[in-house]
Amino acid sequence: MGEEDTVTVDQNSFGGGKDSLLRNRHSSPLPSPTQLSSKVITLPTVLTLGRVAAVPILVATFYVDCWWGKTATTSIFIAAAITDWLDGYIARKMRLGSAFGAFLDPVADKLMVAATLILLCTKPMVAVVLGPVPWLVTVPSIAIIGREITMSAVREWAASQNGKLSEAVAVNSLGKWKTATQMIALTLLLASRDSSFERLLPSGIGLLYVSAGLSIWSLVVYMRKIWRVLLKK
Repeated sequence: MGEEDTVTVDQNSFGGGKDSLLRNRHSSPLPSPTQLSSKVITLPTVLTLGRVAAVPILVATFYVDCWWGKTATTSIFIAAAITDWLDGYIARKMRLGSAFGAFLDPVADKLMVAATLILLCTKPMVAVVLGPVPWLVTVPSIAIIGREITMSAVREWAASQNGKLSEAVAVNSLGKWKTATQMIALTLLLASRDSSFERLLPSGIGLLYVSAGLSIWSLVVYMRKIWRVLLKK
């Protein structure tokens, strides 16, 4: 999932790989009014709203039992990943970032990634050696979603404390790598549902476990930073 709730001037996201304008509103100082657009609905916000609207379409196409359903599902996810980068790029270059967009962007990321993980869990992957393995995607999915829920709660708590705690949970490069591997893994797993691309399954599974490992690792790093801040009080 996109590295959550960021409010930085660069947009780097559903996490560890992209520039994300105004995404962690708790991890860095709020931009000055001149850096924010006075409009509620801007082009980047429209793109973000499009990602939210695409979630139910993604779910519907996932259960369409024909070739075009699988292609449509993968295409929707890829389009969502591209627009997640694009809205940040436009917001940064054209200075169209808004408070509403800062709130909505990580929500859209989490909805898309969580929905995709849950959908993949409903249809067990068939491993070449082991056959159908119900837990193959479920285990890393629990780790990834659990980490996102935990970090969202931690950042809300840190925002209510002091500035040093907010700095401790600022998005780092580890989170960006996590997001990058996560997005690539989910794209490969969705594409592998088509028999023409089923050879992508091992790579997708491997990257998903790498993403889950990075998720847990980054959570530990954040918790250690928070612990150091608390010990200094």
